[in-house]
Amino acid sequence: MEAFFRRHPVWAAIILIAAAAAAWLILAPWPPALEEALGRKRVFLNAVFSGITLGALYFLVASGFTLIFGLMRNVNLAHGSLYLLGGYIGYEVSDATGSWLLAFPVVFVIVAALGVVLQYVVFRRMEGEELRQTLVTIGLSVVVADILLWVWGGSSYQILTPDWLSGPMDLPVVAAVRENGDLVWLRYPQVRIWILIAAILLGVAMWLVMNRTRVGMLIRAGVDDREMLAASGVRIQLVFLGVFAFGAGLAGIAGIVGGTFQSLSPGEDTRFLLASLVVVIVGGMGSIPGAALGAVIIGLSEQIGLVYAPTYSVVFTFLIMAAVLAFRPQGLLGRSR
Repeated sequence: MEAFFRRHPVWAAIILIAAAAAAWLILAPWPPALEEALGRKRVFLNAVFSGITLGALYFLVASGFTLIFGLMRNVNLAHGSLYLLGGYIGYEVSDATGSWLLAFPVVFVIVAALGVVLQYVVFRRMEGEELRQTLVTIGLSVVVADILLWVWGGSSYQILTPDWLSGPMDLPVVAAVRENGDLVWLRYPQVRIWILIAAILLGVAMWLVMNRTRVGMLIRAGVDDREMLAASGVRIQLVFLGVFAFGAGLAGIAGIVGGTFQSLSPGEDTRFLLASLVVVIVGGMGSIPGAALGAVIIGLSEQIGLVYAPTYSVVFTFLIMAAVLAFRPQGLLGRSR
């Protein structure tokens, strides 16, 4: 960060000013003139927090995708199908057992095992052949989508929030000021806040594993020079098999999260696959912090766009992606190759 500020002082100043302005908009009471221009502050805050928590969901999906696509060079366009399958299985487990938490390990194991099969049967035979991987996984996603439609039908499913996470919680953010001068604090669904916290902890843990452990060193070395690492006696296929399984399991867990505060229905697999692609392109392939940054940017652009410019909210997402591709093709936090 220090090096960035030294190399790009103008951009550093713009980022600091923008961060200060955003902090003031969120934390400080709004004057009447600003409320007349932008509407009630509560609406703005709900859009901001909805964007951040949606970004947490996008990160859960895209972090697995960036491990598989960005680090291992495997073009897995069936990643959205793993998300939707995990959501459906999570719905069945939580509905049958009444335990929301039990659904997470069950779904992770099942979808990770499916990822192992996918890596061993498909990608191991097509290493370095991106076009074949793309075509095969597109076909697999169509087949899986039809199977899911056959099993669960075209209805929407909602995973019930557990009682201990239901209801709102008060956040230390001023939503309004009453006429007598009393402050009104923002109330927001606590399940979304805890999912956001869990996503942050998971992101930090993944970054530490990738950058501070021997496993992460082996993964990065295997991506840069697979033949040399294999010649040194490391069973690189087992390492990649584990990474693929973990990325697939994350997609399944994201399906439970998505089904908890949104819904599960046919077509969600395509939506979240596209969201993962955009997040990875914006943040940078193979970068965990990049996936987090890209997810927050895309989540905020979608939710704030829905509130203030609903007709163009989808356009904003692709404008951001186009701008990143034009000025920084490797992504905001990606590295040049």
